[in-house]
Amino acid sequence: MIAPGAASQALASLDSRALLRLEKEIADRFMGGLPWGAVAWGLGNFAFWLSLWPLTLTGLLPIWAAFPLATISIALCYLPSHEAQHWVIARPGERLHWLNELVGHLSIVPLLVPFRAARLTHFEHHLHANHPELDPDVGNQADGPWTFLKRAIANRQPRAKAAQAYSETLKRLGTPEAEAALRDAAIAQLTYLAVLFAMAWTGHALEAALLWWLPRHIAFTYLLFFLSWAPHHPHNEQGRYRDTRAFRSRLGNLLSMGMQFHIVHHLYPRIPLMRTPAAYWALRPVLEARGCDVREL
Repeated sequence: MIAPGAASQALASLDSRALLRLEKEIADRFMGGLPWGAVAWGLGNFAFWLSLWPLTLTGLLPIWAAFPLATISIALCYLPSHEAQHWVIARPGERLHWLNELVGHLSIVPLLVPFRAARLTHFEHHLHANHPELDPDVGNQADGPWTFLKRAIANRQPRAKAAQAYSETLKRLGTPEAEAALRDAAIAQLTYLAVLFAMAWTGHALEAALLWWLPRHIAFTYLLFFLSWAPHHPHNEQGRYRDTRAFRSRLGNLLSMGMQFHIVHHLYPRIPLMRTPAAYWALRPVLEARGCDVREL
């Protein structure tokens, strides 16, 4: 077996076209097939979050137990939708495209991010990763974890520039699809506020706060840390092979939402999340030859 360092040195002698062909040949091995795990995860987790409401309101589940369960559930709700955003489950025109869109729309409801808005702004992130003006995620840039946490709290305030980055991105796009996404966001926000108001009006303010409001804020911060800050830190390079890195999390790959290998996703978004670790190790010599930041792993 050739060591990764020796393999990358051998690959360095290949010209750019040959290296790209090899890279795509390796990546292709990890694409295709229907990731039923993402489907079950997305729909099952959404059903679980919904079940917490009647269980708590009827007294079958104490609120102190429902709160951490709701937080975990909301933290888990984004990634199945993220798979659907890239049509990993099924592409347009394929027989199960409806399932792709169903998972995309439903799984992300607890996070209060409309699917169409998430897809369009996420594509802009891929196109302009780390660009100081065009990347809607660049507001998550911070020198370290504690600085990120303070900035995340500040960014959650209504008038914060980063809080407006996603709506501003949709406005900049100005397409009919972007306008529809803005309407989706407005409807979602009004519905959310109506639910919170109705719960408070009927004497269930604590349940609303601990099943949705506070868990959503905690989960959002957790997601932004591992899906945005960690894989792109220090957010100062652009380009296909330099805007994302591989990193080692003290919490491991599972609790870091699989983002230790996020570099694979940016290179080949249609590789399912559950296959990115294997794809990373297969691609690593090529990534080293490309000059990617893979030092941490």
